[in-house]
Amino acid sequence: MNNATYREAGVDIDLEADAVKALIGSLTYRRTGEFGMVGDLGHFAGLIDFGPYVLAMATDGVGTKMLVADALKDWTTVGIDCIAMNVNDLYVMNLEPVAFVDYIATDSLEPEKMKSLGQGLNEGARQANMNIVGGETATLKGLVNGLDLAGTCLGVRKREKVITGSTVAPGDIIVGIPSSGVHSNGLTLARTIALAHGGYETLLPDGRTVGEALLTPTRIYAEVLSICDACEVHGMCHVTGGGLLNFLRIGPYGFSFDDPMPVPEILSWLAEKGNVHEDEMYRTFNMGMGYAFIVPESSVSIIMERIPGARVVGRVLPEKGIWLKGREIRT
Repeated sequence: MNNATYREAGVDIDLEADAVKALIGSLTYRRTGEFGMVGDLGHFAGLIDFGPYVLAMATDGVGTKMLVADALKDWTTVGIDCIAMNVNDLYVMNLEPVAFVDYIATDSLEPEKMKSLGQGLNEGARQANMNIVGGETATLKGLVNGLDLAGTCLGVRKREKVITGSTVAPGDIIVGIPSSGVHSNGLTLARTIALAHGGYETLLPDGRTVGEALLTPTRIYAEVLSICDACEVHGMCHVTGGGLLNFLRIGPYGFSFDDPMPVPEILSWLAEKGNVHEDEMYRTFNMGMGYAFIVPESSVSIIMERIPGARVVGRVLPEKGIWLKGREIRT
């Protein structure tokens, strides 16, 4: 495999961005009366006016990581991924997740698989201190091939404590927080590379198989809420699909990563085996940084004291764009 790309594996993030813009462009209706929408579409979570509070909603799924779980016949952790991908998007705005509903679409039901999915969902809810209040299971033979797991999360916060990124400014410091591995993004490219180089049973130097490393659940960053209470935070980013490009959702500034996080072994293995260009890796995967705070200098030491592995990775620049070790990445 030469110079593998996410697009060639089947996911075009540029086309995805254009498609989402086209969809959002059609969503013009706004509710009249109480409980209207706060702000615009396009941030990590949508906000709803609720008097002195705002409610927030986020929705996401596990994606093609389910295919790795199917191959290994281990569905016990993907529920954690489903919870994590939702609650981490709420944490970005200092919102506390309180309730969750799951949606399972499948071509056929298997009670043992459903039990395993439930175990992961329950553990994710425990880590996020959140209720699972309901859900929907749909058998869609002919429409769905396999099983897709997704969910929607409800969050809440007093209005004055919401962090939107509006106070981010040039000179702010970016503090990265380690990921647990690939998380639940870029699996289409990761699977393509893995299956072309020995499959999921291939051993990594640390003794794990590639499949085990890919199934490591997404980290839930529940400590974010206490950090926001302890120090001044201007903005935050959940580094999901699109990698460093997620920072462009925060504001009209540049984000320079001069000292990025250490890269997990599974991501280094994927880059080497797939001969993936460094820019493509950082446009697709979290590359070891699953979450980031954007803060003034005075807050840096507090974050680093409270979160193991946290480190300064870069800074905010006046000119819009993404820079990696002094080189601008195509956005």
